[in-house]
Order: sequence, then structure tokens, then C-alpha cells
Amino acid sequence: MMLPSSDFFMDFQQDLLDLSNLFNFSDVSSFTQNIPIEWVESALRLSASATIRRRRLPSDQVLWLVLGMAMFRNEPVHEVARRLNVCAQGLASDNLLARSGVTNARKRLGSEPVEWLFRQTGTHWGHERYPEDEWNGLRVMAVDGALFRTQDTPELREHFGSGNTSSKRQTPFPMLRLVALMNVRSHIMIDAQISPYRRGEIPLAESFLSSIPDNSVTLFDKGFWSANLMLTLTQQDVDRHWMIPERKGLVHEVIKTYSDGDELIQMKVSPQARKKNPDLPETWQVRRVTYQIKSGTKSVMTSLPVERFSAAQVSELYKERWEIELGFRDIKSAMQNNAITLRSKKTDLVYQELWGLLLCYNIIRREASMAAVSFDRVPSEIRFKPVCDYIAVQLIVMAAANPISGTGRRLSELRSGIGSLFLERRPRPTTPRTVKISKTRYPVDRYAAPLK
Repeated sequence: MMLPSSDFFMDFQQDLLDLSNLFNFSDVSSFTQNIPIEWVESALRLSASATIRRRRLPSDQVLWLVLGMAMFRNEPVHEVARRLNVCAQGLASDNLLARSGVTNARKRLGSEPVEWLFRQTGTHWGHERYPEDEWNGLRVMAVDGALFRTQDTPELREHFGSGNTSSKRQTPFPMLRLVALMNVRSHIMIDAQISPYRRGEIPLAESFLSSIPDNSVTLFDKGFWSANLMLTLTQQDVDRHWMIPERKGLVHEVIKTYSDGDELIQMKVSPQARKKNPDLPETWQVRRVTYQIKSGTKSVMTSLPVERFSAAQVSELYKERWEIELGFRDIKSAMQNNAITLRSKKTDLVYQELWGLLLCYNIIRREASMAAVSFDRVPSEIRFKPVCDYIAVQLIVMAAANPISGTGRRLSELRSGIGSLFLERRPRPTTPRTVKISKTRYPVDRYAAPLK
């Protein structure tokens, strides 16, 4: 989002500070259970460049800067640092930071502490219980993938790759792949994997199957169809189920018909899958539910047993898979202002930026969920963008009120005003899908002059 002018912020900060009896910015007790300072300290110990030098940008402030980058996408990084006042006490806090100093500070921090802190939030917050967060006794999860673009530099194109095909057509930007596991009811990202474009979604999803809780059902997009993935999910732990749309042209045999549109089918496991995992059976059986939609019929495959869950329940539940799509929309639209090209130009900083984006998303979602609960509402009833905008302004207020506060302290001061946002149940608007950038048959020359 584009930040308003400095004069606007001075006036707006004063207005908010005058309302301190309503928005208690100095109360640190309300948020300490969210980001314990111990988490921050543990994350920073992972930084590869430990130092005793008194730097202008200490590591805990750089971590705060990475979160600020996620909130203020249209601002240059050094300007975000200045607005959030992340300099150490007494170290040129009134002067502009050199751009190279900000970049070097980010390099010293690296991506690993930010990734670790994101996983901590997913582990602890993603399994929290909220009102109406279960479906017939099961937690509802979703897995899906998204693509992000990077700056077009030789280093990033070499590492992340692009959408090349056999005809040497390629995307104008290097691409990286994100696959995430979301709690559908709270929208918290429980786990995620980031990789270069060429790595497939299924191997990435297989890496975090252990993060899926017992007594749950996980909703997949059809691109995740894999006997190994589905069978591994159901064989691990207790009462874990899945649901996925039927693939076009799937060869199967009907074993049993439960009712109209509700069948048990049998399929062969491919030789490639059995070569990868010799423990897989030669055939496997799944339940297929077919139901009416506006454009005709739709079939979903599931491990949910017919004795416990009707076909109507199954078909209604799969509609919630779109909640993870809304989560990706919130990240790309509300937080990134539709700027899907990440700003970093070094490989490790690209990972740092995207992990910081996911971490910041979880913080906002957790705050929205807690605010909703305080009003006896469910997390889905508070809209993401107003909360995101509120926190963005509050960061500026906190920087002015307490400029030397570290990451742990600042994160402890975010929630107080969110609960006062007006909660209103509204139908979700429908928006057209984004048109993908077309590939070109010619090699990409990043130095070519733009067409006029």
C-alpha cells in the first residue's frame, strides 16, 4: 500500500494518541502470548553472522524491518526502516539510513531466523481452537500452491528458474513456488514450503504431512492427486482424512454404489508411484461423491467413511477449499497491493522476504482471530484488509511513541485496538481470476528497451 505523506501521519498519530483510553498502545500484556520474546531470541540465534559490534541496525530490529517490508510494499526498504525508526538508540536515529547499510543488515540476518519464527507461529497458532472451528468433529485443513515472481537478475533466474517449455518459451520473470497448509477456519498458515519453480507441488506437500493434526480432514486442489500422498496421509496417526476433485480421464472401476452419486471405486496405483514407494498396494479404493453445480456436475474423491458422513455433507464441505485461495489473495492483494514481484535481488533475501510475508500474514490473522473471539464471533467474520490497514498505521504510531523498542516489545503492542473494529458479516465478493503473463518464444533480454 502507498503510505500517505509525513504531515498526514503526524496529524493522524496525534489523533490516535489522544484516544489512548480506547487504544492502549503501551499495554504489553495483551500480546505476549502471541510472540514471546523467547521465540525472537531463539530465532536470532540462528543468524549465521553473530557479532558483538554495536550496529546501527541490530538483528532484532532487522527482523522488525522484514515484517515492515511485508506491510509497506510500495515503500523502498530504507524508507520503511526510517518510518519504523528501527535504528539502535543513539546511532543516527535522526538521519536517513544508507541503502547499502539496510541491505547488509538484512544479509547478516539471513532467511533462516524468519523461517523458524514463521514455523513457530504455525505450530502454536494453527492448532488453536476457536468457536465453530470443527466440522462434524474434525478440524478442517487445506493445501494449495501459489507462484511468486522475482526480480529478473542472472542470479535469481539461475536459482529459481522460470516457466521454460520444450520450445524454449519462458516467462519474463524468474518464478518461485509456495505450497502451504492452512487451518481453514482461522486462516492461519500452519506450515509451508518455498522452492524454485521447477520443483513440483506434490513433493513439497509431502514434506509437511506430519504437520496435519489428528481428527482432521484436508482439502486438496486436483493438482495434488497422488496415491502416495493420500495413502500416506490416512495411514499416519489417527482419523486423518482427505478430499480432492476427480481428475479428468481417471480410469477406475465401480465396486459398490451407496446411493445416487455416492460410490466406492477402485483404481490401479501407477508403476512409477510403486517404484518410488514399494509399500504402496497395486490397487486402492476411494469413495467418489458426485453432485450438481451451476455448470453441470462435479465429483470429489474422499477417504471420509460413508457410515459417518453423508454425500450432502461431503459436497458442502469441499466448498471451503476456496478459503485457502482467499488467504493467498489476502497476501498478494491486501498486503502486497497486487505487486506479486518480490523486491529482493539476492537469493537468500528473496527467501527472507517471502518468509517475512508469511510470518506477517500469520500475525495479522492471529490478531484478527483473537479480536473476533473477544466479540463472541468467529475468525471468518472479521475482514482481513481493515485489520491489515489498522496494524500498518499502528506500527507508525508505536515507532513514534517508543522508537527504541525491540521486536518483542513492538509485537506485544499490536492487538489493543483491533477488537474495536466493527465486525460485520458480509458475503464474499467474487473477483475474476488474474490473467497469467503469456510466455514468449524468444530469450528474455532484461536490458532491452521497453516498447513505446
